Amino acid sequence: MGFEKFGRKSFTGVTKTSKFVDLLTEGKVEGTVCKKCGAKYFPPRADCASCLSKDMDWFEMPKKGKLETFTVASYAPFGFEKDCPYTMGVVDFGELKLFARLAKELKTEDVKVGMDVTVKTLQYEDGQMSFEITKA
Repeated sequence: MGFEKFGRKSFTGVTKTSKFVDLLTEGKVEGTVCKKCGAKYFPPRADCASCLSKDMDWFEMPKKGKLETFTVASYAPFGFEKDCPYTMGVVDFGELKLFARLAKELKTEDVKVGMDVTVKTLQYEDGQMSFEITKA
């Protein structure tokens, strides 16, 4: 499967990390880790930004993190117009952070900075794959 199945609107069909979409289809949210220096990345990278190695592997994202910040988007870029309003947030997993949309079932008034959250896969009604933040 190519990268054209990622996100609400995919702007590219080819990437060196297209396995990411296959993993999402399997219900797994994974990042990449450099086999040389151990640097971890999410979203996945094909090359290490720390040591420039191309020797990367996959790792499963942690099961629990803390919501560091969030915002409600009232406007959206091309392809996302029908989704407004939606909430996005940053999750701190300790050694790395993740930026994503919050699950629709999380009501904005119940979202609090510091709350325990996790990341899970998401399949849209048209078959596109993504990930989202939800309560841990």
